[in-house]
Amino acid sequence: MGEQLCPDEKFQLITRNLQEVLGEEKLKEILKERELKVYWGTATTGKPHVAYFVPMSKIADFLKAGCEVTILFADLHAYLDNMKAPWELLDLRVKYYEQVIKAMLESIGVPLDKLKFVKGTDFQLSREYTLDVYRLSSMVTEHDAKKAGAEVVKQVEHPLLSGLLYPGLQALDEEYLKVDAQFGGVDQRKIFTLAEKYLPSLGYTKRIHMMNPMVPGLTGAKMSSSEEESKIDLLDKREDVKKKLKKAFCEPGNIQNNGVLSFVKHVLFTLHSEFLIKRDPKWGGDKVYTDYEEVEKDFAAEKVHPGDLKASVEVALNKLLDPIRKKFETPELKKLTNSAYPEASKNKGAKGNPKQTAEDDEIVPSRLDIRVGKIISVEKHPAADSLYLEKIDVGEEQPRTVVSGLVAYISQEELQDRHVVLLCNLKPQKMRGIESQAMLLCASIEGEPRKVEPLDPPEGSAPGDRVYVDGFESGKPDGELKPKKKVFERLQVDLKISDDCVAQWNEKSLMTKLGQVTCKSLKGANIS
Repeated sequence: MGEQLCPDEKFQLITRNLQEVLGEEKLKEILKERELKVYWGTATTGKPHVAYFVPMSKIADFLKAGCEVTILFADLHAYLDNMKAPWELLDLRVKYYEQVIKAMLESIGVPLDKLKFVKGTDFQLSREYTLDVYRLSSMVTEHDAKKAGAEVVKQVEHPLLSGLLYPGLQALDEEYLKVDAQFGGVDQRKIFTLAEKYLPSLGYTKRIHMMNPMVPGLTGAKMSSSEEESKIDLLDKREDVKKKLKKAFCEPGNIQNNGVLSFVKHVLFTLHSEFLIKRDPKWGGDKVYTDYEEVEKDFAAEKVHPGDLKASVEVALNKLLDPIRKKFETPELKKLTNSAYPEASKNKGAKGNPKQTAEDDEIVPSRLDIRVGKIISVEKHPAADSLYLEKIDVGEEQPRTVVSGLVAYISQEELQDRHVVLLCNLKPQKMRGIESQAMLLCASIEGEPRKVEPLDPPEGSAPGDRVYVDGFESGKPDGELKPKKKVFERLQVDLKISDDCVAQWNEKSLMTKLGQVTCKSLKGANIS
């Protein structure tokens, strides 16, 4: 595909719209001699969404430049990253990813015969690869492994060994896939530099690394607190696309963190080299742009209205999604989708089933029964030198009792008659003779002294108001969280306080119907 291009033209096509390239000179040298071999990998976890068109568009660039491209479905990585994909669903998730990504590539005109598709466990379980994992583990320090995965792997105070292995395995993939370069987001930069540091120590060649910028999602980084859904799924209906785009952050004249504009730049212009803005004749009529900078300039000058931009992106996006929707209308692919991502209600209550229910498989925040409570009385613990929350109104007939070591860091006056946030579906347990029937959620920073602040629900909240994670409001909480499943513990690693003092899970706000849950001042604190 790229035989008519000279090496300099190939270089420009390969590197356009990238934020950074590590090894530019080596890239230029290879292009003078032969075609570049590059791979892009994706961990087969949640369903791919429209943001995947960004790397797909870049893969189209690579193919136009004559590159030999490998797409890796990293099933083992999906499991190692805090078990985001349950072991028994790995094969189904890989099949879903393969079908949906092939459909995406077909929708943007990428010839599949020019691509190589590989599943991680097809080579990562070999004797040679396993021995290299051991060799690498004898060289990489815990500090370097944790640092490398900081932007990709879930970070916890006491990390699982699986998460520490993840960056090293991604580095080894470069050698076992026999490529010259790896392509990914700039969030993977630390993994790339770990590969550059350690692969030569194993006697392997240092590879080129090419990084996309972190592009805002279509729904935008600054959506209002009323935003219910955070992404546009590849199989969303046309009316759902319209609804979600309507809510997207797209302030007149504001080109910062504008996911709608970013989609125009990184997908539509990359694919078509032009973009049609459709608008009423009284506002200038339709206009075809052949240069993205002109679109951005006109939007900044408010010559392009957000409504016209969204409507035009909606038309272009639906053209990309239509063939994908059509492909997944077949009974076989509908069955695959439901099997790879089962709904919690379908197998609920099935005991002893080796294929666990989706409720057991999916560690999602909607499984937590988090509510607003009002502290009625605070008493001294009869068997300990501390306080406990004797009565908390959580919207039920009987108030609940909460025993928490964190209460020791908060004054009795500060707790009395206060609205707080509680986790209500933990199994009750006796704490020095008093049964604790819920968990008080607080922002907490370790240190001397330790700093603790109860989470604050929005003003006007009432006892019993549900607290949910933005985008996960439709799920039903477990009746009682089973201790062996450690559902809360696995979700807790991503419960943090933002720089704006907003309580978040995985950078998505904790909400009630009245707005965001916050804390008073502990920016960056953990929630426990």
